[in-house]
Amino acid sequence: MHHKNSKTRKLRYKVKLMKEDLHGYRRNYDKGELTKTSVDPNPLQQFRTWFYEAMDTDGVDEANAMSLTTIGTDGFPKGRMVLLKKYDEYGFYFYTNYNSEKGRAIAENNKVSLTFFWPILERQIIIQGTAEKTSKIDSDNYFQSRPKGSQLGAVVSDQSEIVTDREIMEERLHELEEEYENKEIPRPDYWGGYLVRPLRIEFWQGRPNRLHDRIQYILNEDFDWIINRLQP
Repeated sequence: MHHKNSKTRKLRYKVKLMKEDLHGYRRNYDKGELTKTSVDPNPLQQFRTWFYEAMDTDGVDEANAMSLTTIGTDGFPKGRMVLLKKYDEYGFYFYTNYNSEKGRAIAENNKVSLTFFWPILERQIIIQGTAEKTSKIDSDNYFQSRPKGSQLGAVVSDQSEIVTDREIMEERLHELEEEYENKEIPRPDYWGGYLVRPLRIEFWQGRPNRLHDRIQYILNEDFDWIINRLQP
């Protein structure tokens, strides 16, 4: 125990921190409201309504950007930004390298969370559910719809693995550009889609005095959505 505390103190001395007090950094929220009676009975339809409003709002860059949080193989949660590429009555779809850090995490624990945040609208959506691989046909179709550069990038990158120099990847990319100059690029087996099937979805609307509106949908055993208001 003494050794651990000594090591911690040494680490503190090695790093000089700049302190910044953000207690006074505040803003008021007054751009909308959310009630149980105003939301759609189906959260996927409610998501569609908010998503289209986000896409049509000036100042929202990449409305489909979302934070994907997984429980890593090291036991720590980790969030990273990915892009929503499709949604339907089953859930939400994104595509990635199955051998990546997030792919390995999902293989071990498929419970994940997706978060959308559109500050200009003062809105947030949190989706909790289970992730599963999409079909090979679905992954093939999306892969072939991507620009050729993005296809080659997926082939070149051993995502999440250590690389000593960026030039190694750039040289490999140049080689593949020549190899597939007039050819169709096959989708790698280690790259494809995930479907996140939602079990719980929360819609958050900023309100004055921090009394924010939070409407939560929970899927019950009969596959009906139960709607509740949560305290902020």
